Amino acid sequence: MGYTIAEKILMRASGSDHVEPGEIVNARVDIAMSHDNAALVSKVFKEIGVEKVWDADRIIIPIDHRVPANNIKTAEGHKKIREFAKSQDIKHFYDVREGVCHQIMPEFGHVVPGELIAGTDSHTTTYGAFGAFSTGIGATEMAAVWATGELWLKIPETFRIKLTGDLNDRVFSKDIILHICGQLTAEGANYKAIEYFGPAVDKMSVGARMTITNMSMEMGAKAAIIAPDQKVYDYLHDRTDKEYNVVTPDPDAKYAKELEIDVSQIGPKVACPHSVDNVKDVAEVAGTKVHQAVLGSCTNGRIEDLEAGARMLDGKEIHPDVRLIVAPASRQVYLEAMEEGILQRFVKAGGMVINPGCGPCLGAHEGILAAGENCIASTNRNFQGRMGSTEAGIYLASPATVIASAVKGEIADPRRESSW
Repeated sequence: MGYTIAEKILMRASGSDHVEPGEIVNARVDIAMSHDNAALVSKVFKEIGVEKVWDADRIIIPIDHRVPANNIKTAEGHKKIREFAKSQDIKHFYDVREGVCHQIMPEFGHVVPGELIAGTDSHTTTYGAFGAFSTGIGATEMAAVWATGELWLKIPETFRIKLTGDLNDRVFSKDIILHICGQLTAEGANYKAIEYFGPAVDKMSVGARMTITNMSMEMGAKAAIIAPDQKVYDYLHDRTDKEYNVVTPDPDAKYAKELEIDVSQIGPKVACPHSVDNVKDVAEVAGTKVHQAVLGSCTNGRIEDLEAGARMLDGKEIHPDVRLIVAPASRQVYLEAMEEGILQRFVKAGGMVINPGCGPCLGAHEGILAAGENCIASTNRNFQGRMGSTEAGIYLASPATVIASAVKGEIADPRRESSW
């Protein structure tokens, strides 16, 4: 009997020689990540009564959501995290300066193929772009992981999605994953692992793959995995000296569903309020007025995303009625974009560049929306009230569509420059 990538990783993590979908296993966690919610995790951990975490070297804590602190409660939470990290000798603690957890985790070499990674953030699925089984868990579960290094998991069924064809000009992996979310719906992959493969995946950059795996959880996926290749090995080469085990699926692995999608048939997409699976072709919503545009987040805040957005400007200016907010995903991205003059182009065009971090995405500060306002963003969620008022609308799109719309003052097709 053959096994999928997810099954193989969980077999290794649980010490089993055979697993089946639906089976519960007790798995050993390789890496445990918590961000600002580490304040809550540490509180629950102390209530368990264990003095020391199971392995301080395997716990990663970045502070990224509300940075700099937006109120006294947040500041006190950050203080507790700093104190906890010191008391537990947690070496991999990244304070507010470094950026979004899902960007800095691979940047600092904490993500490698074949590992089981748990994080107290739903978009922990991002690390599947490196061939890992990575999944989001709750704060109470994480406190138990900190204490024991183990986690109960149900073996998920796996969907296999083959991506073929070549992307058209000004169409990105963000458009692909929005298309898939629209097809499968928000609950179409509940507690499933998804394997992506095919010639279109092979051509994608590591960052583009991270966008795909990041947003797979918007369909309910427990994990999203892409078997690693030379691009991944090159990315990891100077970032980690960890030994890792590359896991690939068996030829006779069993899948709950198999899909094939020709990406050459996909154009720019927009997820409309108030659900990520409410996906339309950009032409269907073109002309919708926008008041704010956001380029950044763990989904599309990498250097290639900022470059794609900057290329759309080409001497143009941001519409006077639009507030463009650019949030680099990490300090490394920020520095590279600054050195290449990308940030200067945004500022000269009328945009605002904020510190690396989650920024407006979670709606805590740095870009709250008022009632009746619309925002077009390269972020990953558009739930009602996500960025502020419940009477505001959030539209999700690629970096190119975001900037084209910011220039036009309304949602615009990035392929038709005459329209913006």
